[in-house]
Amino acid sequence: MSRFVLPPYLIDPTALPPLLLTSEPGSFARDTLARRIPAILQETLALNPAFDDDIRRALIALYDELKNGAIRGLTEDTDDRPLWDATSAPYIGRSWLDVPWYWAEAFFYRRVLEATGYFRPGPWRGFDPFAAKKRQEWAPEVAPAAVARLLESLPDDAEARFERLLHGSLWGNRADLSYMIAAHLGATAAPGDERSNLLADDSAALWRYLQARAGGRVAILADNAGTELLMDVALIDFLLSTGLAAEVHLHLKPQPFYVSDALIQDLVEGVDALPSGGEAAWKLARRVDGHIVAGELILKTHWFNASSLFYCQLPDDLRGDLARMDLVLTKGDANYRRLVGDAHWPPTTPFADAVAYFPAPVAALRTMKSELIVGLAAGQAERLAAQDPAWLVNGQRGVIQARV
Repeated sequence: MSRFVLPPYLIDPTALPPLLLTSEPGSFARDTLARRIPAILQETLALNPAFDDDIRRALIALYDELKNGAIRGLTEDTDDRPLWDATSAPYIGRSWLDVPWYWAEAFFYRRVLEATGYFRPGPWRGFDPFAAKKRQEWAPEVAPAAVARLLESLPDDAEARFERLLHGSLWGNRADLSYMIAAHLGATAAPGDERSNLLADDSAALWRYLQARAGGRVAILADNAGTELLMDVALIDFLLSTGLAAEVHLHLKPQPFYVSDALIQDLVEGVDALPSGGEAAWKLARRVDGHIVAGELILKTHWFNASSLFYCQLPDDLRGDLARMDLVLTKGDANYRRLVGDAHWPPTTPFADAVAYFPAPVAALRTMKSELIVGLAAGQAERLAAQDPAWLVNGQRGVIQARV
C-alpha cells in the first residue's frame, strides 16, 4: 500500500466555515491565481535558461492553462499520484479561478514539479526549479547579515532575549520569495518598534510555558528558506543552549513548494552561508552543527508537508509524532491557513477554539498575507480595515498566538 494516503479529518469538516475560493471577486485569493502564480511561472522560466525544450513547453502549457484552460490532473505514474487524484477529483475540468485557494496553490506547485521532471529518471530528477531564486538569499549581505544584526542586538536578560528571537523568527517571514511585498519592512526591528503591528502577542505566555517545561521537545514547522530559516535557527539555538528544550524537531518540506519553502538542503546551505555574516553568525553556525551532531536538532520531513491537506487531516504517523511534542510552533502564513482550515472564520473566533483538534500544545508565528484571521478582539478587525484596507495581506502585521 502506498504511504501516500488520504487521512480522515480530525474534526467534522462541516464545522469549518466556508473555504476561501479563487472565485471570490476582488479577493487576494483570486489575484494570486490570476496574476501572482502566472508571474511566478514566468520568473521560473527566466531563472532556468538551461531547461530543455520539453520542460519549457510543459511550463508554457501550464501557464496557458492557468490563464485560459481547464485544470487537468497529474499524468505521471508517481507514488503520490493516488493522493493527488483523490484530492483533485472535485476540481479537474474547472477553471483555476473557481476552486479552493489553498488546494489550487498546492496543486500548482505539484504541477510545476511534474512539468520540470522532478520525479522522472533523467538529468532533471530532484532538481529544485526555485533554487536560483533561493540562492540569492545566501549572499552575505542578505540572510547572513540579517541574522548577524539580530544576534548583535540581543539583550542580556533571558526573557527579553527570547522575545527578541521569537520576534525575529516571526518577522523573518516577511522575506517570502513567492510574495515579496513586505520584505522592505525588514526582519530585525526591535520588538518595541513593531508592537503596533503585532495584533496578538502570546510571547510572555510561551516564555512561562517553556520555563515550566524546560528540557522538553519542541517541533518547529518551518516555512521559508533564506532569512526566515536562519532566524528560526537562531531561535532554535537559544532554546537548546539555554535548556528550554532538550530536542528541537525541525520539520522541512520533502520537495520544492511555494517557491522558497525550506528543504533539508536549504538548511544545510543556510548554515554553510552563515559565517559570511561575521563572527557572531559564524559562532551560531558552529553551535548549530554541534546541536545536529549531538542529536539535539533533528531534521525531519514528511509527504504531508507539501500536500494540499490541512492540519486537521494529519496522517496517523505524523499526528503521533507531533503528539509527543511539548510544544509545536507553526511558521508563516500558509501554515496558519492549514492550521485553521483556510476558511472565512469570524475574526473574533478564539485561536484555541480554531485549533482545538491539534494533538499538542501549539503556537503560530505568522505575518499576515491572506484574508483570514482568528483571535482578534471585538471591533479590532473593523478598525484595522478602516485604517488600512490591505491590512490582511500586505505583510505589515503579524500574530503570535498560542494554545498552551
